[in-house]
Amino acid sequence: METILNVLSVLGGLAMFLFGMALMSEGLQKSAGDRLRSFMAKMTSNAPKRILTGTLVTCLVQSSSATTIMVVSFVNAGLLTLGNSIGVIMGANIGTTLTAWITSLGFSVNIALFAVPMMAIGFVLHSAKKSTTKNIGQFLMGFAIMYVGLTFMKDCANAVIGPEGQYAAQMQTFFGSINDFGFGSVLLFLFAGAILTIVLQASSATMAITMLLAASGLIDFHLAVAMVLGENIGTTITANIAAAVANTSAKRAARAHTIFNIIGVIWVLCLFYVIVPLICKIMTALGWVDPTWASEQLAQNAELIKTGAAGASEADLAIWKDSLLYGIAMLHTLFNVTNTLILIWFTPLIEKAVVWLVKEPKGEAEVFRLKYISGGPLSTAELSLNEAQQEIVHFAEICRNGFNYVREAINEQDPEKFDKINDKLIKYEEITDRIEYEIASYLNEVSKNEISEEAKERIKAMYKIIGEMESLGDSGESIGRILKRKNVHGKAFDKALLDRLNKMMDLVQKGYEVMIVNLKNNNLRDITNAENCEYNINECRNHMREEHIVNIENNSYNYLTGVYYMDVLSELEKIGDFLINISQAAKRRHEYEN
Repeated sequence: METILNVLSVLGGLAMFLFGMALMSEGLQKSAGDRLRSFMAKMTSNAPKRILTGTLVTCLVQSSSATTIMVVSFVNAGLLTLGNSIGVIMGANIGTTLTAWITSLGFSVNIALFAVPMMAIGFVLHSAKKSTTKNIGQFLMGFAIMYVGLTFMKDCANAVIGPEGQYAAQMQTFFGSINDFGFGSVLLFLFAGAILTIVLQASSATMAITMLLAASGLIDFHLAVAMVLGENIGTTITANIAAAVANTSAKRAARAHTIFNIIGVIWVLCLFYVIVPLICKIMTALGWVDPTWASEQLAQNAELIKTGAAGASEADLAIWKDSLLYGIAMLHTLFNVTNTLILIWFTPLIEKAVVWLVKEPKGEAEVFRLKYISGGPLSTAELSLNEAQQEIVHFAEICRNGFNYVREAINEQDPEKFDKINDKLIKYEEITDRIEYEIASYLNEVSKNEISEEAKERIKAMYKIIGEMESLGDSGESIGRILKRKNVHGKAFDKALLDRLNKMMDLVQKGYEVMIVNLKNNNLRDITNAENCEYNINECRNHMREEHIVNIENNSYNYLTGVYYMDVLSELEKIGDFLINISQAAKRRHEYEN
């Protein structure tokens, strides 16, 4: 019974560690908010900036998986190119090394003594009304829970598998049996580190377990290094899971993370018996004892205790453990920094590799990235606004492509197939939100400079245009929601209703084409084409309303079906309003350009 309790206590400590890490990360991300996203989007103009961005963000959120998932979502939305995302991911690998140092510190210093007061302070702050204060409180509570869990896990594990633990002899025998295969043991523990990280979905937790095993004298420094290398492969799975439902570019970004880490592990394995002694020399040069020797001493001490002999002093044990743990953290840091410095030069090749591995789906052109805005404002307002104008045209084309899914959703009668199309409508709505934000942020940066009154008016018109485009995405999602309710209630549009809706959609499609033509026109003075489209859409809507009243009176179709039909019709007419608003804003913009 005691054994079961101890094992469950270890698992409980691990759960507290993971929960605390997640809580701390969430608090920091909430504090950063949109500033963090804006920072990531802007700081990607060159390779050093990308690496620095990934490093800083990961240090902030204390999770390379969180950073990578964020990067994948940005790529999915088109806010980061594949090449830029690879640099950020490389930086995230450097940033995550801070976690190893923090964890090693938790084993060396009893931070849990400060955890309870920190929890009290965090709780008080989290009870505040101000959101910033609440988020800081959440961070402190997460930090406290994380280290209480780490301490609890360490103490309970020592009671079971430590030198004086209940199953110390059995554990020493087990690890000794898989410790004699030479390089095969290295590969075995590498595989174990990868699997454990995949299962736990947190390399920080696997790092804690690795340090626990090493500090207990159950595995030597070489095998601890192997587990750390495995963790670097296992941690890439989280991003791949997140990218499973994303677009092709996002899948490629996640695969790039995996390839990057696998390549790093391969070259380290090839130089394994060179790199490990090098780490030992670095540690001794810094005033610590050799980690390999320290692990041998811990193992011998555990063997002495097993035979009933007196063990080493507490002071010696502390020195050996600290040297071993810091050696593991040092290896983790040097591996990721060196791997990044080497492979950053091969980013184009990695990009080509993932493009080859992850093929573009047939029939779906994924053009969701910003094509013309790549950094901050250019040297002059004129050049910057021209760049923004090109991006707006690109935004319009994305909106038009999104409308194709509206047509498919309306005509699809199979609920399961409809759900897949509806997911794309939701994705497009998210895309329009994010692109609007990025263009607006860019225009905001331009407006901070000394610009003419004409430029100010052009910026106002551009704000209006991108706002209306974002509303196009909202309407697409609204139509999806209406159709979903229709399916839930078991209603369907017959051929006559679909024919009418398709006629309306043809007119709206024409409106999209006219909108793009007008946005591309560098001397737009006349928007009669857009006004005619708007008139035709309104006339069609009015005619269909009159037909609907007659059909309801004649019981041509179910009343509830008619409600959904009119709701869809109203949203299509609303899209027409947004389209004419865009052309009107484009006309006003050009009035200030000439």
